[in-house]
Amino acid sequence: MSHSRAHRGLLLTAGALAAALALTACSGSPKGTSGGGGNTNFVTNIGGIATIAKGERPALNELAGETLDGGRLDVADLKGKVVVLNLWGDWCNPCRAEAPHFVKVAGELKPRGVEFVGINTRSDKLESIKFEKDFKVPYPSLYDRYGKLVLNGFPKGAVQPQAIPSTLVLDRDGKIAARALKALSEKELRSMIEPVLAEKAGGQ
Repeated sequence: MSHSRAHRGLLLTAGALAAALALTACSGSPKGTSGGGGNTNFVTNIGGIATIAKGERPALNELAGETLDGGRLDVADLKGKVVVLNLWGDWCNPCRAEAPHFVKVAGELKPRGVEFVGINTRSDKLESIKFEKDFKVPYPSLYDRYGKLVLNGFPKGAVQPQAIPSTLVLDRDGKIAARALKALSEKELRSMIEPVLAEKAGGQ
């Protein structure tokens, strides 16, 4: 094989890999907000879902603001329930892929005390409202156009703002119990929620 042909094959392979990764998650955004590091107690499982033992979970900082529909939401008001936080953008294809799973699971688990909250980040408001209508999203989304809520609302290292979609599950005490920095299937989403739902508030 000639050098030029081998080089061309390498480029094609690299291109295919990049395309595959793009289908899995949106690692950037039109606004390009950078993420931060920091120590966390996350233990990552094989499936890319990370969990934290109950006694080591960090609490959220204040996470409150205007919703896409013009209302106001403070996540602290949901303490006592299991809360699923989903970071998404209307420009993100993996967000569209996982949306039907979130809509289905949110509807089925709400009677069991699970609340879903979207965090719509670095997105156009009108396009995001259309996204929610198209997928019949039944829960509210905080509107975080410039990523400020994400940067200030989570402990350092808990989430990377450029990793869209991302999902976090809060326990009934309002602490971060699980995290996924990727698009989720219905099975994966339920696997994050069910163990936290089985816990008792304040218990070990």
